[in-house]
Amino acid sequence: MTAGTSPALRLVLASASPRRLALLEQAGVQPAALLPADIDETPQKAEKPRDYARRMAREKAREAERLLRETDAQADSYVLAADTVVSVGRRILPKTELVEEADACLRLLSGRTHRVYTSVCLISPRGGERDRIVETRVRFKNLAREDLAAYLASGEWRGKAGGYAIQGLAGSFVVKLVGSYTAVVGLPLYETVNLLAGEGYPVRASWSAG
Repeated sequence: MTAGTSPALRLVLASASPRRLALLEQAGVQPAALLPADIDETPQKAEKPRDYARRMAREKAREAERLLRETDAQADSYVLAADTVVSVGRRILPKTELVEEADACLRLLSGRTHRVYTSVCLISPRGGERDRIVETRVRFKNLAREDLAAYLASGEWRGKAGGYAIQGLAGSFVVKLVGSYTAVVGLPLYETVNLLAGEGYPVRASWSAG
């Protein structure tokens, strides 16, 4: 936090994702703290991908706010959380941790269009809660055996929704994208900046060269 900044203008990012942090910094926003929220991320029975993404972002933000109130003397902060879900139809693809999971996801995505839902939730210092959800359609090329083998060997799929990271090697698989590229990476900048500005956070304060 810079000198003279009011505690009420602190921003806490409820994520440990280096991608989300980098995207925020790209928009000129520097969080005062990172506070990943440990929640149960199991989808509910028959839960739709869009609803799941929204619920996850809300629960992450609420848990981070709860932790902040318990542990931080400057708890009156903006809390920002996001969640990204990759889906084929109503099927929610996992955040892959095993190579077998990543292989199954990539084979499913090969040569077809899938949807990526990224939800952003902001809790203001006054306790108000607002969210936005962005849907993006992504089409992959037909993945050859060589593509699959090389990508799985890279390890980039580990911990990624749907088994891929669009900002990495898998960007070369994308034939067409309709929607928000930054949302697929993990944080839709247009919606996030508008949410923050709408709640009074000075998102453009650092934009001046002087």
